[in-house]
Amino acid sequence: MLDNPQATKDALVQWIKDYFSQNGPNCSAVVGISGGKDSTIVAALCKEALGVERVVGVLMPNGIQSDIDDAKAVVNHLGIPRIIVNIGSAYEALINAIIQGEGYETVIGRADLSKDATINTPPRLRMTTLYAIGQNLQNGARVANTCNGSEDYVGYSTKYGDSAGDFSPLANLVVEEVRQIGRLLDIPKYLVDKSPSDGLSGQSDEAKLGFTYAVLDRYIRTGEIDDLETKKRIDHLNRINKHKLELMPSFYPQR
Repeated sequence: MLDNPQATKDALVQWIKDYFSQNGPNCSAVVGISGGKDSTIVAALCKEALGVERVVGVLMPNGIQSDIDDAKAVVNHLGIPRIIVNIGSAYEALINAIIQGEGYETVIGRADLSKDATINTPPRLRMTTLYAIGQNLQNGARVANTCNGSEDYVGYSTKYGDSAGDFSPLANLVVEEVRQIGRLLDIPKYLVDKSPSDGLSGQSDEAKLGFTYAVLDRYIRTGEIDDLETKKRIDHLNRINKHKLELMPSFYPQR
């Protein structure tokens, strides 16, 4: 884990300052606030780097969000401007439009959405929302990607959803390193140690993955792991999800 969390935190803040100085000196950072540790920490880092008026927190419940109070607590504690957009009606409208689309049932062979499509559509709507809000801010905006390195390693994100963004402060930090940074910030400490969950399945991320982030972090950083089956599962997830972190392949014709 981090030998000097304070130095890393300070370097992260400077990195955000440098990014904006080069990519939008007057722009704001738009951060989707879920109520979890990653978005909370990213918002706090951006506030420290840019100032309170240049960070916009966007809360995006899909209908009813069980931990919406945590998300509200984040923006209230940080004092940053906030916008709440309930994507529930947009989600329902899109789902209905898809499954009622002419030829859908014939081509797909079913009259509803698959589990994966049901899970991944809300994050993609949320990213659309963040960019739409950013483009309406007077001085423009850059959208924060709030994924951490552990999630990215096993593909625990939605392509063109929460894996998108303009800058990614936590992409090269594993979960425990993110928490080390979080403990140095002026944020509610219970959110730093909050168990990650997708808010959909009723399970924690770790329960769904089948291993803990502590095991994953250790494997990423040292290559050490005690259980061979867990190693195989992590390696498999890393292999099949690498496309989420790579540029889209493109064809180059011969000249």
